[in-house]
Amino acid sequence: MRFAVVFLLAIGCLPAAVSAQDMPLSQVLIDGEDWELIGEGYQFTEGPAVNRAGEVYFTDVRGNTIYRIGLDQQISVFDDQAGGTSGMMFGADDRLYACRNREKKIVAYNADGSLEVLVEGIGCNDMLITSDGGIYWTDPRTEKVWYRSPDGQVRAVVEGVRTNGIILWPHEGTLVVTDHFEPRLWAYRVEKDGSLTHGEAYYAPLRILPGAEIPRSDGMTVDRDGRLYVATDAGLQMFDTTGRMGGVIHKPQQAFLSNVVFGGPELSYLYVTCQDKVYRRKTKTAGHPVFLNAAR
Repeated sequence: MRFAVVFLLAIGCLPAAVSAQDMPLSQVLIDGEDWELIGEGYQFTEGPAVNRAGEVYFTDVRGNTIYRIGLDQQISVFDDQAGGTSGMMFGADDRLYACRNREKKIVAYNADGSLEVLVEGIGCNDMLITSDGGIYWTDPRTEKVWYRSPDGQVRAVVEGVRTNGIILWPHEGTLVVTDHFEPRLWAYRVEKDGSLTHGEAYYAPLRILPGAEIPRSDGMTVDRDGRLYVATDAGLQMFDTTGRMGGVIHKPQQAFLSNVVFGGPELSYLYVTCQDKVYRRKTKTAGHPVFLNAAR
């Protein structure tokens, strides 16, 4: 398949030691470490995003509030009028970008706290920011992935897929989206003009809980070696760069696992949003936010 060839070439951009082997959970999890409760008492947590310092921001969608987790794990309010924000990500310009789902807006928070509205009138669930300032986001209601170029041009780049979560591989050449209702992860080649081509269900099927009909797959993150982590009802499912399943990390509680990001010191902790709570877990690896690719 042409797309499979593209992916094999893309894998070559990753470290040689991890490019052609299975990468099981033993390479990620630390013996004796488990999930640590960071915050609780929220209505519905989502959208974890990490900044350059390793601080993690998350949103309580129903509570209409964005919170910041400091490196000391103390939680503070960042915005208490967040417009139903769901997905978030920091850009290379160090601004926090957010999908204001309820308002159908994509905004960026400036250093002085003011907001810049970048997109209006289009549904948005989850998002990512490229190192050159492009924005991709999912709109499950219209089954589309949208793209805003760095110069402000907006267009649909994927149609007919019930998209939910969205992420880029560390080298930015491959974009992955989840389908909340199907055990498939759709992967696309990212072209220079922002178009997405050669879409294929590259990864092994997601695991579904016994008796369940759908995986309820949602947010994702990647580590520095290109491993993909997907939040699902069955747990945090990990895939290696060849698309093979590496294992499932158990959920911290029996509740909806909505999203995941690497953060904290050296970006070595997995942070997850799980219904009314936020947890973290120390790992042997580290995240690779896209903004690390940008020239400073």
